[in-house]
Amino acid sequence: MTKAGDSVSASTKGTKTGADEVILGPTGRPYQGFPTPKPLDGHGPARIIALCNQKGGVGKTTTTINLAASLAGYGRRVLAIDFDPQGALSAGLGIQTHDVPTIYDLLLDTKRDPREVIVHTRVEGLDVIPANIDLSAAEVHLVNEVARETILARVLRKVAADYDVILVDCQPSLGLLTVNALTAAHGVLIPLECEFFALRGVALLVETIDKVRDRLNPAIELDGVLATMYDPRTLHSREVLERVVEAFGDDVLETVIGRTVKFPDASVSGMPITEFAPEHAAAQAYLRLARELVARGAVA
Repeated sequence: MTKAGDSVSASTKGTKTGADEVILGPTGRPYQGFPTPKPLDGHGPARIIALCNQKGGVGKTTTTINLAASLAGYGRRVLAIDFDPQGALSAGLGIQTHDVPTIYDLLLDTKRDPREVIVHTRVEGLDVIPANIDLSAAEVHLVNEVARETILARVLRKVAADYDVILVDCQPSLGLLTVNALTAAHGVLIPLECEFFALRGVALLVETIDKVRDRLNPAIELDGVLATMYDPRTLHSREVLERVVEAFGDDVLETVIGRTVKFPDASVSGMPITEFAPEHAAAQAYLRLARELVARGAVA
């Protein structure tokens, strides 16, 4: 049975075995609740998680914003890195990115203190290093640098002790910036839209992660595959989720993020959905995702 604070997807179904009722979640596995994380005695060093998928529009930025806010709500100190030249994460948290120092400045000048670039958000415990279109020039500038794949890792090393988790919102590509994020990360979270073409590209991403593990970052782990934009009313969504579970097994997170118009509404307001509509099922899903990642040990 579910615990307080858990929300069950519309696709959840029960099967009775004698007097016991087995509740199945949308991934087809027995539904289990995740306890509210215990408060931490101290903060740091941070575990770095890269949110990657080379396909755009699968929910990377939405997940980064709302997972970060949810973890902060559970008392974790969180730093979100906007690592996409579109600057969607910064905009989604209401941060001004025009004529301000950004992650691009830190990549070009690794001696600069990242604390000069960090912006505090309206969510207590959640900070951001913003990005803007300048970041699109980073790959050109970094291509001739020595150990160019490790530049982000060197930047984040300076502030890791101040946070419990650092989330890196990657751009939709497998270029040098994404390789930097994977080289810096301890774990990877793959948001995956419940749509056929999104599923096709995941094999290439997993291959890239394997190459980074083999050549640059032996410690990197797959923290999970997160199904997003799930609509239990459509056969297509249900079939794609079923195939994802077949392909990735227990690496597929039990939490599933549904499709809702509340996400763009929250983005326009410059707020995470946990602040914009805290009682909405989507907000509860991201709080549940935060609890699940803590329960899995991906976050302290």
